[in-house]
Amino acid sequence: MVPEGWKKVPLKTIAEVRSGVAKGKSGLKDPITVQYLRVANVQDGHINLNDVKDIQIERHQLERYSLKFGDVLMNEGGDFDKLGRGDVWQAQIKPCLHQNHVFAVRPIPQEMDSFYLAALAASSYGKKYFLSCAKRSTNLASINSTQLKEFPVLVPPLPEQKKIAKILSAWDKAIATSEQLLANSQQQKKALMQQLLNGHTRLPGFSDRWMGGVLGDIATIDSGFTFKSNTFINTDNGIPVIRMNNLKNGRLDISDSVKISPEITKGLEKFSLLENDFLFGMSGSLNNYAWVTAKDLPCYLNQRVGRITAKNNHDQTFLTYLYLSDKVQKSILDKAEGAAQLNISINELRETPINYPAPKEQKKIAEILLSADNHITKLQQKLYYLKQEKKALMQQLLTGKRRVKVDAA
Repeated sequence: MVPEGWKKVPLKTIAEVRSGVAKGKSGLKDPITVQYLRVANVQDGHINLNDVKDIQIERHQLERYSLKFGDVLMNEGGDFDKLGRGDVWQAQIKPCLHQNHVFAVRPIPQEMDSFYLAALAASSYGKKYFLSCAKRSTNLASINSTQLKEFPVLVPPLPEQKKIAKILSAWDKAIATSEQLLANSQQQKKALMQQLLNGHTRLPGFSDRWMGGVLGDIATIDSGFTFKSNTFINTDNGIPVIRMNNLKNGRLDISDSVKISPEITKGLEKFSLLENDFLFGMSGSLNNYAWVTAKDLPCYLNQRVGRITAKNNHDQTFLTYLYLSDKVQKSILDKAEGAAQLNISINELRETPINYPAPKEQKKIAEILLSADNHITKLQQKLYYLKQEKKALMQQLLTGKRRVKVDAA
């Protein structure tokens, strides 16, 4: 149902859908080199200009393909998350073109606000339409210009469009501020790790010389059991088996984990995971890792997933940060073998050279880095909630379920 005072019309009636320039043309008679935007540049809600490529076209085609302020850029597809994603071009580069896999939608100014249109296309309403008509293959989807032109646009009066866009812009600024705070905190933590994990910067009260050795001196390193696929079961009552794809940047994601029956775990106690176990990938993405928390249990460790636990009185948290340090990660990558896929063995990991302080200093370093991580987690949570709240607000504003008051002219 269309809200009172709104209309629903095909995109082609209120905007021009412009195709981009194709790469690889030869035999140009009067070429000119210009910067152009690719799918990689057109992100969800922003234009990434960190790596803008050049292309040659005929000089007389420059006007035809040049972007203008207010063009709404949208990707034709790729991964599902790339389908229809985009933002408003604000003429950051002049002149600038767009590749043929990126659409430039040029609204009629008297009918449609660019920022409102970009928000509508990025909303659940827009994504639902694009997915409904997209050509799909495994993990890929794309739309063509005909389908984009038929996008049913919900059109409020222009002043209401602008007010909605202004409200959402305020949320975008709050999100951008939170993203910058998060990036700064992550950079500060990285600098802290470099300072504290190499022994060059010492904490007050500690002066004992750091010891040299290998990872196996202070850690027990093992890997999982080779569970056979015919032992996996499709039931909520099964016990999760942790594989490489369950390691997600510091946490375990067991939402799509395979499961085994409790009956087959007898005699496999050493592969049962415990709280605070630190897990890492041994094949493919060697920098995948996760900490095991109480809510993840019970679960079992699969082959090619490694586990590190501190020996004797060494600090487990310090050990995990040491493992993640640039120096240790570089050493691991240097040892890894494989053309299509990198692999590392348990013995190679045990022989990874390290420097480490006495347990008391380990604990203090771990406390500082853990505090930095906790701060980052809070910022991530705040950012997540901001995005969720904006998403809910978009759903209300862009469908007319919640109307905005427009200032009198």
